[in-house]
Amino acid sequence: MLLLTDCRTGTLLRRYKRFLADVLLADGQSLTVHCPNSGSMRGCSTPGSPVLISRSDNLQRKYPWTLEMIQEDGIWIGVHTGRTNHLVREALENGVIDDFGALRSITPEVKVSANSRLDFRLATAAGTVYLEVKNCSLAENGVALFPDAVTERGAKHLRELVQLAADGYGATVLFCVQRSDAARCAPAAAIDPVYADTVAWAAGRGVRFLAYRAEVCPQAVTIREKIPFYPAGYSTDCL
Repeated sequence: MLLLTDCRTGTLLRRYKRFLADVLLADGQSLTVHCPNSGSMRGCSTPGSPVLISRSDNLQRKYPWTLEMIQEDGIWIGVHTGRTNHLVREALENGVIDDFGALRSITPEVKVSANSRLDFRLATAAGTVYLEVKNCSLAENGVALFPDAVTERGAKHLRELVQLAADGYGATVLFCVQRSDAARCAPAAAIDPVYADTVAWAAGRGVRFLAYRAEVCPQAVTIREKIPFYPAGYSTDCL
């Protein structure tokens, strides 16, 4: 459970320059806050939406407040991508994510090539598993979708995982869905068809895909349950 402290609620005025947002507080004060999300934030950046911001104790920061979550259609959505690995590690340690059996160790930020790292290396009874984590904030018609913008980096990670699988290691991508209104998860082919094709290709070459949904509210964020992931894309035929 990720407990958020020193937080305030407000109203989103606008999100701009990728990493900035203006927020109106209840007392009429307007703040420019850091937006820790490099995606498009499609479906979770509507001006006028309620937001939650947190204050950093780092006195060197130009913008001491950070956008944590936004409420759309009554649903709180976690948009702070820097929180995602913490959530997943906690769920691994607590056995909420139990797809790998008993874990002997969890190593973060593992270098796998000259210019790239993956999020975790897991030591399991069955051997080593490399795990890449993706934060998913977009959902349409009950389906969580990743990515919300074209991601060349995401496709590169998939190619690296395919190579690791070919070398005999476990290779997994886990989508952390930070909203409660998604019952399943799939690649966003309409947004990034290359990434979607690469997911299907990787799934056929030994890469495992998982999706877990988190409960998001202003008090805390907690990964709760596994939901189906469809590497080839989702349609009503999957029901």
